[in-house]
Amino acid sequence: MASLTASALARLLGTWNLGASPAYRELADVVRLLVLDGRVALDTALPSERALADTLAVSRTTVTAAYGLLRDQGFLSSGQGSRSRTRIPRATAAGTTALGRPLPDGSGPGSPGLAAAGLAPGLAAPGLAAPAGLIDLAYSSLPASGELVHRAFAAALTELPALLPGFGYDAMGLLPLREAVAARYTAAGVPTTVDQVLVTSGAQHALNIVLRALTGRQDRVLVEHPSYPNALDAVRAAGCRAIPVAFSAPAGKSDGRPTITWDMHGLQTALAQQRPRLAYLVPDFHNPTGQLMPDPERRQLVRAAEAAGTTLVVDETLRELNLDGVCTTPVAAFSSAVVTIGSLSKSHWGGLRTGWIRASQDLIQQFAAARTSLDLGGPVMEQLAAAHLVRAMDEPLPARLAALRDNRKALLDLLAGHLPEWETLYPSGGLSAWCRLPAPISTALTVIAPDFGIRLAAGPRFGIGGAFERYLRVPFTLPPEKLETAVLALRSAQDRLDAAPQLRRTLKNPPAVAIA
Repeated sequence: MASLTASALARLLGTWNLGASPAYRELADVVRLLVLDGRVALDTALPSERALADTLAVSRTTVTAAYGLLRDQGFLSSGQGSRSRTRIPRATAAGTTALGRPLPDGSGPGSPGLAAAGLAPGLAAPGLAAPAGLIDLAYSSLPASGELVHRAFAAALTELPALLPGFGYDAMGLLPLREAVAARYTAAGVPTTVDQVLVTSGAQHALNIVLRALTGRQDRVLVEHPSYPNALDAVRAAGCRAIPVAFSAPAGKSDGRPTITWDMHGLQTALAQQRPRLAYLVPDFHNPTGQLMPDPERRQLVRAAEAAGTTLVVDETLRELNLDGVCTTPVAAFSSAVVTIGSLSKSHWGGLRTGWIRASQDLIQQFAAARTSLDLGGPVMEQLAAAHLVRAMDEPLPARLAALRDNRKALLDLLAGHLPEWETLYPSGGLSAWCRLPAPISTALTVIAPDFGIRLAAGPRFGIGGAFERYLRVPFTLPPEKLETAVLALRSAQDRLDAAPQLRRTLKNPPAVAIA
């Protein structure tokens, strides 16, 4: 099980003792925020009281009181003679915490409530849905494309009996779906055969397969900074070393709002000097910034990766969500060595859990072999339905894109009107906007947000080493009326932080290289 030394926890704490409240409470507050933000993992053993007191140069009484407060709040558990381990409090019987204590009064929106008490409702462990009643801004995804998905599954149900005599295992994926995916790439100018397609259970599964097949422990993997949190988690879980490359400073404006570009010099330098085993990028409506890489930069990226001997892995999950209709060439059109990841999760529905890898035939064989240590193939019904959806990929897009354009405009206008001190990048596609905050308060906003009826993903989740405390991703996947409620809640949450500086417990300011 994971554990933290006293020196490691001290580095994470940063400047924690500001003198705004008793030292034990300030220490507990910052440890709690580290747990809620994921920078200290759940079930991690904290250092002993004596060791931490010596490292922080405080009395043991201070650390003992801080640990005691965290236990009372449900963030630490320990047995007789064992080190305290991190946990998340969870409600059990109505109105009680995991420890059976009553929830504090006044826990509705706008009240000091649960976050002030350290109970943080709605900040469930990663991957869990938000509790009922919270507007969930932690997930940037859409509901199902309705009747089309239902129709695809109805058709799949009629086709299923023909496959029942078989074993049902297929590590490559069902042929009709691979044919549909190959045809889609060929039509986009990337000639593809069925032997160049491997069906996966979503884009995250695809990336895990690629990492398992092509990397070993301590291998370098270049990533954009910021990047998709689950991709960063996958790189870490594979035992690889992420090499972050920041975006350039704001370089222009679109619709009166700033845009940024990929730092091509930084990417080329990192590839040449670090020679990473893989490079994982999202050039099509990058998550979280919503930016689109132009074709000249795509060519430069491919050439630099080839020169470094780096396998370029391109995530095209958001490519179909082209809100401004700007045409670009798929990166795989510039080199047969590119590995492309795709999925139906963002364009159609996350519940489909269907994605794919497009690569050379030799690499696909490697991926299929590596896959068997993870699973033996995807569910047949979902693949049959996905084949229908890929063949009719363009059918739901006009209506979805029109609604997303309206939502994007509503969100940008609401942010400009209610949070004018926030600087929001203009997203040319995708599902979210990337906002620069007036102070490093992203984690603090995330902690108190459930008191105002919303759930957020803190900026540091999109970076490495605690970066992006001045940033927050805000999806525009909700209808305008819900977006208005969410933005007003953000305004109220920031007002509380402005009125109570003692709540603003964050790590140190992010280094300049991490500013996007």
